[in-house]
Amino acid sequence: MTTREREPAGLNELVAEADRLLAAADQALARGYPGARPGRQPVHTAYLPADRFAAGLAGQWGRQALEALQEWAPGPAEFGRAMGLPAGLAADVRSLVLAKLIAEPVEDLRLDFEDGYGDRGDDAEDADARHAAETLAGEVAAGAAPPFTGLRCKSLEPATRRRAIRTLDEFLRALLRQAPLPDGFVVTLPKVTSADQVTAMARLCGRLEEAHGLEPGALVFEVQVETPQLILGPDGAATVARCVHAAHEGRLTGLHYGTYDYSAALGIAAQQQSLEHPVADHARAVMQVAAAGTGVRLCDGSSNVLPEGGRDQVVAAWTLHARLVRRSLERGFYQGWDMHPAQLASRYAATFGFFREGLPATAARLRGYVGREHAGVLEEPATARALAGFLRRGLDCGAVTEPELTGLTGLDRADLEGLAGPGPAGR
Repeated sequence: MTTREREPAGLNELVAEADRLLAAADQALARGYPGARPGRQPVHTAYLPADRFAAGLAGQWGRQALEALQEWAPGPAEFGRAMGLPAGLAADVRSLVLAKLIAEPVEDLRLDFEDGYGDRGDDAEDADARHAAETLAGEVAAGAAPPFTGLRCKSLEPATRRRAIRTLDEFLRALLRQAPLPDGFVVTLPKVTSADQVTAMARLCGRLEEAHGLEPGALVFEVQVETPQLILGPDGAATVARCVHAAHEGRLTGLHYGTYDYSAALGIAAQQQSLEHPVADHARAVMQVAAAGTGVRLCDGSSNVLPEGGRDQVVAAWTLHARLVRRSLERGFYQGWDMHPAQLASRYAATFGFFREGLPATAARLRGYVGREHAGVLEEPATARALAGFLRRGLDCGAVTEPELTGLTGLDRADLEGLAGPGPAGR
C-alpha cells in the first residue's frame, strides 16, 4: 500500500481548509521572521566623537593597543593573567590578537554626533559632518577604512530632531560627492522611545536615498536601547519588539544596548551602573527575545573603566573588560561597544579565547552530527545550527582558520553555511 493509499479520506480538504485559515499567519511569520541576517557580524563597534576622526585612525588605534600590550603584557604569562585566559590558551590567543591588531584593528567604526560630541551649534556640526564624511571617503579610497562604518546622529526627540536630520543630510552629501556609499555603512539612532520613531527613521532613510541618488534600501540603521520606554511601554508591551517590526525592507539591522543611559534612567547609582547589573540582564533578555529570528542583530554596551594609567590600572581594566566581553558572548551577544584603543586588546583576547576554548568540543559534536555518530548525545537539528553558527562566527572574526575547520570537522565554509542557516528560528 502506498503512502497516498494510507491517507484518510478527506485529507486534501482538511489541508486546504488549514491552508486558508493560516494563510495570513504564514505570510506574517515569513515576513516578520526571515531568519538570521546573512554575512559577517563585527565583534565590536568602536565609538569616536566625529570631530576626532582623522586619516589612519584605525591603524593608530591598533598601534596604541599593541604598545599597551608590549608595555603591560609583554609575554604570554602576563597576557593570560590580564585577560583571564587559561595558561594553555594564552600564547595562541596572544599571537592571534597581535596579528589582528596589525591587520584589522577596528572592525566597525561609528562616528559620533550625539553624547560623545554634544551640542556645538549648527555651523560647527555642519562643518564636522562634512569633514568626517570627506575623511571617510578618503579612507575608503585608500583601503584604510574598517570593513564596517557609520555615524551616530542625534535622536529624533523634538529637541534634536532637526539637527539629527540635518547632520545625516550634510554627511551623505559630502560623502557621496567623493565616493559611493561604503559597504557595511550603518546609521545609529539613539534614545529611541517608540516604534513610531523607527517608522519615521525608515521613512527618512527612503527620502534621503531619493535626495542623494542612492538605491532603495541602501541606507540601513540600528537602534540604541537605552530608555525604559523601549523595554516596557505604557500598555505593558515590549516596545522594542514593535520597533523590530516597524522598519520594513530590512532597514533595521541591529539593537544596541546603552549601558549608562538605561541604568541612569532607572535610578541606578552611578557606581553600580554596569553590564553585570540585573537591570542590564533584564533589558538584554527582552531585546534577545524581540530580535530572535528577525534578522536584527544584537550588540551589547560598553565599559567606562578605561585601560589608562599605570600597570595596575591598565591590567585591572583589561581584566574587567575581558570578563564582561566573555559574559556577553556566553549570553549570545556577539558584539559590543569599545571606547578606547587599548580595549581592542581585551576585546579580541576575550573573543578569540571564547572561540578557541569552545572549538574542540563544538567541532567534535558537529562532526558527530554530520556523520550520524551520536557518541552518547543525540543532537537536535537546532543544536546543529547553533554548533555551525559558533564555528562560522569563529571563522568570521579570525579565531578559527578554514584549514583548521576542515581538519576538525571534514567541512568547509560552504558546508558550514548550509548547516548554520539562515532558516527562521524554530523552523
